[in-house]
Amino acid sequence: MASIYIAYGSVEGQTAHIAEYIADVIRAHGHHAETADLKHSADTVPDGHDGVIVAASVHIGKHEGYVADFVRKNRSELDRLPSALVSVSLAAQGDEASAEGYVEKFEEETGWHPRHVAMFSGALMYTHYNFLKRQMMKKIAKDRGSQDLDTSRDYIYTEWDGVKHFAEDFLAGVTPPGFTP
Repeated sequence: MASIYIAYGSVEGQTAHIAEYIADVIRAHGHHAETADLKHSADTVPDGHDGVIVAASVHIGKHEGYVADFVRKNRSELDRLPSALVSVSLAAQGDEASAEGYVEKFEEETGWHPRHVAMFSGALMYTHYNFLKRQMMKKIAKDRGSQDLDTSRDYIYTEWDGVKHFAEDFLAGVTPPGFTP
């Protein structure tokens, strides 16, 4: 049985949902998964894990600084173990060049070049925003041609089948050959 550590940073909660979903997929395959919200967790990878997934959301063009700090501090462990970066952004839906740019920027600022990278679309959480942010996000959505302008509801763009396939592919690279749950 493999043990996977999933450390994440989430501002509005969608990245946390994605991290928990990845953990559920790993557990469904008979392995152990531990999630950790980096805002409230230790800043090191605990001993005893066979792989690490770092998930971070993008806001105002960059990933959370505390996630970058975690990666810099744990870079040797991330390089030693099978590891992956999950980048969550609105750009991942329809603006792949920007989404890839956020990942490249994160790699440059941390010095970490993960073996696996996944980019997933996040969510427009209008009902969670204050008035100013709600109007700003509506304008951004409108400028990008989105029809999702009803600020009385939220829009989830995450493609859950893609998240499941990512988790299974990552797990395949971690588990010992011949392992069956």
